[in-house]
Amino acid sequence: MFAVADVTDRSISDLVSLAGRTAVVTGAGRGLGKAIALRLAEAGAAVLVADIDLELARAAAADIVARGQRRATGIFMDVADTASVRAAADLAVSTYGSLDIWVNNAGIFPSLRVAEMTDQVWDQVLDINTRGVFVGSREASVRMMAAGHGGVIVNIVSTAGFRGVAPGLSAYVSSKHAVCGLTKQMALELAPHGIRVLGVAPTYCVTEGNQIAASQNPDRANTAADIPAIANSRLGRVGVPDDIARAVLFCASDMSIFMTGSTLLADAGETI
Repeated sequence: MFAVADVTDRSISDLVSLAGRTAVVTGAGRGLGKAIALRLAEAGAAVLVADIDLELARAAAADIVARGQRRATGIFMDVADTASVRAAADLAVSTYGSLDIWVNNAGIFPSLRVAEMTDQVWDQVLDINTRGVFVGSREASVRMMAAGHGGVIVNIVSTAGFRGVAPGLSAYVSSKHAVCGLTKQMALELAPHGIRVLGVAPTYCVTEGNQIAASQNPDRANTAADIPAIANSRLGRVGVPDDIARAVLFCASDMSIFMTGSTLLADAGETI
């Protein structure tokens, strides 16, 4: 049985530091993923910025490096393609020497009501949002177990993993409920190997992806009437990507070393 360290005597700055660790963040070309990659790099991690849009991934990695003394590489990854995910996991090890943190952030959220939902769209959402999390976690855990020094997997869930949300998101809500369960089960199976698995469940945040989705749906806008999370914030504002990135940094660092299997709600009190 792997026992996590007692970190009582370590300083806060040491506990937050990710120096000497390598992280992979999926869907990191923009939005939440990019913000997460930025914070992990700021804490000292070498980061593989993975995205299905290689140009976005490379631009995000360049932005990280430009901020000074930070290591980042932009790579292509399609989380629905196992070979692509496996190649990224191998690249993390070959480029930076280890794979210590894996953040499953990539996801899609097409809006189609149940009666209009096609098999194809349903399968696509589950392939990316749920199967993609499983495959990424599997490939990361295999390499973490082989190295024998543990690691952390962080799954970006959603408040949709705890409740129903806006009409048209049945596939998305189902996929995120599944990821909540998967987080718990993987935590059970991987704990003996020193691999912690945590989830972070954001409320609605202003991102490029959300703005694009709103522009493509003429029946919905970024208003409190259309997005309950805006009206239900108990903290006076809507979320921004860095609100979620800071929660992920906590999970990835030794600040949370005695936690596994939990999903942290970063929701401004929306689900109270």
